Amino acid sequence: MKSKSRPWLPIAIAIAAIGSGGVWWWQARHSQSHDESIQAAGGIYEMDPAVIKAVIWRESRFKEDARGAAGELGLMQIRDAAANEWAKAEKIRNFHHGHLINAKSNVLAGTWYLKKWLKRAPHPDNPLPFALAAYNAGPGKAREWAKDTNSSTQFIERIDYPATKDYVLSVQEKAAEYRASTAHPAKD
Repeated sequence: MKSKSRPWLPIAIAIAAIGSGGVWWWQARHSQSHDESIQAAGGIYEMDPAVIKAVIWRESRFKEDARGAAGELGLMQIRDAAANEWAKAEKIRNFHHGHLINAKSNVLAGTWYLKKWLKRAPHPDNPLPFALAAYNAGPGKAREWAKDTNSSTQFIERIDYPATKDYVLSVQEKAAEYRASTAHPAKD
């Protein structure tokens, strides 16, 4: 059997490699564009900046003007109710949901909301899964999954929404990646 010549194959492989490298570079560069806001929100609300950044990565892929199907807005995909809670707690006057397109406001509101659920988590061994599940699926579902569990591991096992379980696990994994990358920053 005679093999067919494919002179275009090396060119296609080279284009794919260059393209994927360009995508990687763009994502890495874009993910750093909000680090100042992330660090500030982390300091104000005593939250790990790596977790905040991982939530932003999962929610919007760092797109400031991202809009969700249920009315979520901005980097952290904040909904009206959460935004209004934040604005009331922080005594922000004349707030409306459209302000969440502003990256700094969005990161502050989202971090405040995530911290709220972190403080209310029933599992002191690792409160983050509960907070992430509440952020993603709502506090009612998170409380339901937390009922009669003794650890965050049991809690994660009880999450019966595959998308929420994936959300919790992927945000934690990405946060660990961000922590590792800031512990050993790249040298120029």
